[in-house]
Amino acid sequence: MMNWRSLRWKIALLTAAASCAVTVVVGVLVHQSTFRWLVTAGEQDAYRALDEAVAEHDVTLTEEIPEPLRAMLPLGGTHYWYDDRKPDQPWMWAGRLTPNGDMIAVKMDMGARELSLKALDRHIVMVALATLAVIVPVSALAAELPTRRLRRVAQTARRIADGDLDARIGGSTRSGDEIAEISAAVDSMAGSLQHMLLSEQRFTADVAHELRTPVMGLMTSAELLPEGESTDLVRDRVRVLRTLVEHLLEISRLDAGAERADLLLVPVGEVVTESVRRTGLQASVTVTGTPMVRTDPRRLDRIIANLVINAHRHGRAPVEVTVDQDRVIVRDHGSGFPASLLEHGPQRFRTGDAARGRGHGLGLAIAAGQAQVIGASLELVNSGGAVAVVRFGTAGRT
Repeated sequence: MMNWRSLRWKIALLTAAASCAVTVVVGVLVHQSTFRWLVTAGEQDAYRALDEAVAEHDVTLTEEIPEPLRAMLPLGGTHYWYDDRKPDQPWMWAGRLTPNGDMIAVKMDMGARELSLKALDRHIVMVALATLAVIVPVSALAAELPTRRLRRVAQTARRIADGDLDARIGGSTRSGDEIAEISAAVDSMAGSLQHMLLSEQRFTADVAHELRTPVMGLMTSAELLPEGESTDLVRDRVRVLRTLVEHLLEISRLDAGAERADLLLVPVGEVVTESVRRTGLQASVTVTGTPMVRTDPRRLDRIIANLVINAHRHGRAPVEVTVDQDRVIVRDHGSGFPASLLEHGPQRFRTGDAARGRGHGLGLAIAAGQAQVIGASLELVNSGGAVAVVRFGTAGRT
């Protein structure tokens, strides 16, 4: 609201600048017009005073006439000269030649008129300042409506970027309204994006469901093969394929928002220790205190297992798991997460650079999705290796 970079204040300042420019121009024109009017009025008064002075023989003699006026008198007729050699005491001179060739002149005091002109200038300045004092806040208030609509557009765009594909701006669709056109364009983009993502999610779910049955058949058939090196290779590839299909099904459920957490108060240290043990992989577990967390132990187990497997697959031993009051930290000692992963977060079917090893990129994506379901967050950083931090929400801590 008070940010000077805000569009509303830029509009207010632009309005104030335009008002100042108009005021200056109008003030200068009024000043010049009034000055010319005062000079003309002074000349008329001086003309009448000259006629009266000639009639009464009460005129200024040649030796007292200012030199600029003296130079004009030989041209004939009545001439005037505004004497502002003393700004605080101006005079208006009028002079002419007499029939016998003498120079005569009178002068009129213009001090009162000059004071009136200065008073007018002060009034113009005061009115301009008073007008600005009104225009700036009024223009700021008037600019609030379009800026509020623009903020709504920005907020909706951020909601869409954060995954709320149902977010829409709505509002007026008047033609000629640029903000309405922007809002309609953002809504149209969000609708198209939502349609494409839902189509992708349905395709992923359909593919996973269609593959599940033949993969189970492959698993059964592989178990019936005679023992041997080739059989072990086939069984290993079938297990990888089965894991991929299970991951795709889990991803599709997370995308559809079908996952619901069954929150229980559990000793998080014991859950993590058991989860690491079931992976069958080497990892040290350090538990500080006896932290109790309200969470879904099954989903927490899934998260920790994926992180430990990911650390072994893409990182380098030793793998360390640390549990304290509000977080679980899984650290390996490899080359760390690639920059693209840290910048954009876990991406399915994207593992980063070749140094991180092979894989489908689903483990971290599933861990991040399950963390969101239980109200936790997954943070990825590099610190002497890849570090994944599961931080529980404040509602889950005890």
